[in-house]
Amino acid sequence: MSVITTNEDLKALCERLGKSDYVTVDTEFLRDKTYYSKLCLIQIADDNEFHAIDTLAGGIDLGPFYDLMENENVVKVFHAAKQDIEIFVNQANVVPSPLFDSQIAAMVCGFGDSIGYEKLVMTLCNKPLDKSTRFTDWSRRPLTERQIDYALGDVTYLRTIYKKLKEKLDQNGRESWLKEEISDLQNKDTYVVKPEDAWKRIKIRNNNRRFNAIVHKVAAWREVQAQSRNLPRNRIMRDEVLLELSAVRPQHTNALTSIRGLGANFASSKAGKSVIDAVAEAMALPDDQLPVLPKRKPPSQNNDPIVELLKVLLKLVCKREEVAPKLLANVEDLEMIAEEDTANVKALSGWRYDIFGKDALALKNGKVAFAIKNGEIVIFPIAE
Repeated sequence: MSVITTNEDLKALCERLGKSDYVTVDTEFLRDKTYYSKLCLIQIADDNEFHAIDTLAGGIDLGPFYDLMENENVVKVFHAAKQDIEIFVNQANVVPSPLFDSQIAAMVCGFGDSIGYEKLVMTLCNKPLDKSTRFTDWSRRPLTERQIDYALGDVTYLRTIYKKLKEKLDQNGRESWLKEEISDLQNKDTYVVKPEDAWKRIKIRNNNRRFNAIVHKVAAWREVQAQSRNLPRNRIMRDEVLLELSAVRPQHTNALTSIRGLGANFASSKAGKSVIDAVAEAMALPDDQLPVLPKRKPPSQNNDPIVELLKVLLKLVCKREEVAPKLLANVEDLEMIAEEDTANVKALSGWRYDIFGKDALALKNGKVAFAIKNGEIVIFPIAE
């Protein structure tokens, strides 16, 4: 084990790892005070070695590492990869490929919904993880040996986890399921927040279209501010303040002083003026250009018994097929299936349809039923 701090050592390491079939990768970062994550450490391993790359070392060039991430001959193994990949996209516009996410693979193999790394290590490696330094400040130098050992545990055990999950996937023939599930992770658009879409992160319970237009404009303004200043969104303006501002519809900066949660000097600042401009832009929109939030009619209470039966079916199928329920359907999906046979849900297409969707429709339409046999609930067809 070593901590890589020079370009020469990093280049040599990546050249060696480029000859491996796979590498396991993890990162340590900070994000509590910034919009973009501050990458502090990269951990990486293959069958022969494991290292930590000090991304804060003076003059370090991560080019060789990112070249390795794009090497199509080496599988990149992560656990819950989304945050790690988001950093790589923001820093270098790179998405690791080919990609293996052990959390998603574990779900495909029936280890539960969104299983954590610690539990997976205990389950597949029979080893406890020391998580006492999980909340450490990874930007402080020097790092202690205990910190480094903790960080490396996130890639050393991952080697065993990868091999065991890959073996199980080979046995159950579900590699295609995994590829389908990680496709979003490999799409760069997944990691790019467009200011015009920033409103989607806010819980809006008001159907007034003018109100929503202001929310859209002010949320876009906040996103631009957060990105350009590299500050968390809530440091610019908290969600509840944004919603109150949208309800008040201030037309001049003096009106901002009555909105709780805005700083004392906000009204007289450049930001205050630009918020008023955003509100004015929303107020000037013609009625036919106002946003309409997608509204799904509430599920019929008449369908409640159907939904409950579908829940039972989902549990049975997940147990039989050894797959996490989250991958197949959630309660909203079941409600939509109960309402219509052609519901636009994943459970009614592809491999999900084959193992659950067709039985769900058959149950709903009286073609299959449940029975208890030898203490177990079983599904059986009903004769026409």
